[in-house]
Amino acid sequence: RETLELSSHVRVRPWQWLVPAVAMLLLLGVACGSAPASDDVPTTASVSPGGTAIPQATSPSGDVTISPDKLTWMIGGWGTGRFDSALAGTGGGNNYSRILHGYPIAANEKGEMIPGIASDWGVSPDGLTWTVTIRDGVKFHDGTDLTAADVAWTWEHEWGNPDVVNYSVSTTSQTQARITEKVEQTGPNEVSATMSQIVSGFPAGILSEAGPNWLGHILPKRDAIHDEAAEEAYDRNPIGAGPMKLTRHVQSEVMAFERFDDFYYQPANGLPEDRRVKFTELDLVLVSEESTRVSALRSGEADIVPASLNTRSQVESGGGRLVFGQEGVYARPIFWGCWRQDVTFPCSDKRVRQAFAYALNKDLIRDRLYGGEEVFQTKGWQFVTPSSLGYSPELDPFPYDPDKARQLMADAGYPGGEGFGLFIVNTWVSTSMPLVPESAQLAADMWRQELGIEVEVRVGDEGALNRASRTDELHGQFTWRDNEARLDGGSILLSSYGSPDQGNRLHEDAELYDLIGEKLSVVDPVERGAALNEVYRRLHDEQYEIGVGYVNIPWGVGPNVLTWQPFTFAFYPSGLHTITLK
Repeated sequence: RETLELSSHVRVRPWQWLVPAVAMLLLLGVACGSAPASDDVPTTASVSPGGTAIPQATSPSGDVTISPDKLTWMIGGWGTGRFDSALAGTGGGNNYSRILHGYPIAANEKGEMIPGIASDWGVSPDGLTWTVTIRDGVKFHDGTDLTAADVAWTWEHEWGNPDVVNYSVSTTSQTQARITEKVEQTGPNEVSATMSQIVSGFPAGILSEAGPNWLGHILPKRDAIHDEAAEEAYDRNPIGAGPMKLTRHVQSEVMAFERFDDFYYQPANGLPEDRRVKFTELDLVLVSEESTRVSALRSGEADIVPASLNTRSQVESGGGRLVFGQEGVYARPIFWGCWRQDVTFPCSDKRVRQAFAYALNKDLIRDRLYGGEEVFQTKGWQFVTPSSLGYSPELDPFPYDPDKARQLMADAGYPGGEGFGLFIVNTWVSTSMPLVPESAQLAADMWRQELGIEVEVRVGDEGALNRASRTDELHGQFTWRDNEARLDGGSILLSSYGSPDQGNRLHEDAELYDLIGEKLSVVDPVERGAALNEVYRRLHDEQYEIGVGYVNIPWGVGPNVLTWQPFTFAFYPSGLHTITLK
């Protein structure tokens, strides 16, 4: 079969989209910022079929010293603790899944897509069929080869068959299942997925380690697409293809991992660097209290922990430091059911939604709760942060303007809050973003004071509230939660705003559905940023979700850790291959 050889790592078929390297580099410089190439590995630039500039090694990596020591990493939560994304959902599962699992498309330190288990990927001329090529030499932790058959089975199980909507707990996988027409192995090393509509964000949102969820992970093929007994057996002995293999799991206590010497991301498999970890063991320990985690860091019982500015002095006095994961999560305040025609909710009026946004003093939330801009930035709109594709300053949060907020409420028929009724704000304690209930309460106080309405804050269970959001149980109410930031917002745009059949959709505007469908069909990466920006600016005006800001995740790092570079958009343990120990 004819191919065009761009480099030893990337093949582009004649039918795939191909963008000149200069244009692509320009896009990355505008949309994502720019950074100099690493001094450690000389690089040249090439372009992947997915439209991302990929650093290519010009010489193999040298020998790496492996520390015999164990790294102890404490986390605040890991959700259900299941090892299959369709059954576990996202959230806390990211804390362990990316250690255990491998992905078709990997990520670099800026959260951009680069080849991983897939050596290349591309889309058909009509934009409906995506095809990936699986590289040779990828192993599962039990020593078996990872094949195209494993990839095809995983896709069908996670999001590629209609029955997914009946057993998956992931909104993203349910949305993808509704538009996937078929998954098939189209060659010895090729797998294709065909959709009923063009979804330009498919690689980033579904296949990539760079994505906000872990749906992209590849599982060993099982006999049935969905079998509860087999799924429970897999949870007891999970096999992945990630950088470390699980050796011990004590529920609600610890997951112990061991370095996987045959991890695929190394020069021997045609990749530009060696991403095998430089230590032998990792204990991922569940500790919910920050004070306990920081005490463990100070005593040397832990090496990396989620922390905050409030405990910075304690971390530093113990010989540690704070390291920030840039643009890890964002505050996601959501109005539910505002579009319903059979009942009348005040939030069905855009003026009310905008009034709530203008009444929030976002800078006060940033400074009073989070200690300033080092942790919390009042920029972007929802999942669109400054490093995201499609960001522009027009998407930054509405300014604090209580007079305008009160006028909008009066214009909507609720002067001084009269006749508005009780406003219920649901929230939860997050495993990734600090102070979520506290920020919800502060927002409620502002709405009481500025708008004159009665507000009740309810702290509930994350899983239960997520399930309720897919029904009409929360309609007319509000959720103040966290969510994962991302480079490419195509998948969440589709699930929240572009799918009329989705239970937790946020509108019922036919013109908006058409606009989203049109802009999500733009596959050319040079044009796609502008297309997304147009949709984002429209949604920014609608304020079905209020833009507040995002959090740079603060990690406390002990003195035993010499180097570590967490990835942008990662609220979970990331960049493990950059960690070196004393």
